[in-house]
Amino acid sequence: MRNLLKLEEAAIFLLSIYLFSILDFAWWWFPALLLVPDIGMIGYLFSPKVGAFIYNLFHHRLAAAGVACYGLVFENEYWILAGIILFAHISFDRMMGYGLKFNDSFHHTHLGGIGKIDKS
Repeated sequence: MRNLLKLEEAAIFLLSIYLFSILDFAWWWFPALLLVPDIGMIGYLFSPKVGAFIYNLFHHRLAAAGVACYGLVFENEYWILAGIILFAHISFDRMMGYGLKFNDSFHHTHLGGIGKIDKS
């Protein structure tokens, strides 16, 4: 099942690349912006609860869909670009095993634990 989910995420990532190619932006914008949504990790400087909320806001497909739809409705390529980048980033993260965060720890995600988990 895990491999099937990774394949699904890879398909969404490839679709994001295709949708980006339709826009009128230079190719280098895609890799340059791909990791920008990780700015959401800054919330972890305050607490795991704040960190999880902000991280999840930047890594939730509903938020990405809202951004993309806003761009489509108002015919704004920058908002469409932001939505595509969010979808691509989320899919890339999930292929790597990074999921939405629970309030207790950065390492506790909806896809399971990530990184080294201290069992002491």
